Amino acid sequence: MVHNKQGKITGKEKGLQLAFQKENYTYMFIGLALLVLGFLLMIGGGSDTTTKFSPAIFDFRRLTLAPILILAGYGVEIYAIMKRPKN
Repeated sequence: MVHNKQGKITGKEKGLQLAFQKENYTYMFIGLALLVLGFLLMIGGGSDTTTKFSPAIFDFRRLTLAPILILAGYGVEIYAIMKRPKN
């Protein structure tokens, strides 16, 4: 840490670098959006009454699209965490 004349830490040390860069956070937010979208597509719908069966629980959106988006979101999150800065 670098101290100025008043004894405060300035953070202008050349070796000081954060773990994640702006690009990492961008990928993290994209992954988070994919996860939220996947979970939102998976919920909702169904039968209005408990005595009537609704085949809407077995549609493409819930069984295929939502899990693909969730897995893609986790993949983007892992990539965002593992990506190294360029310098």
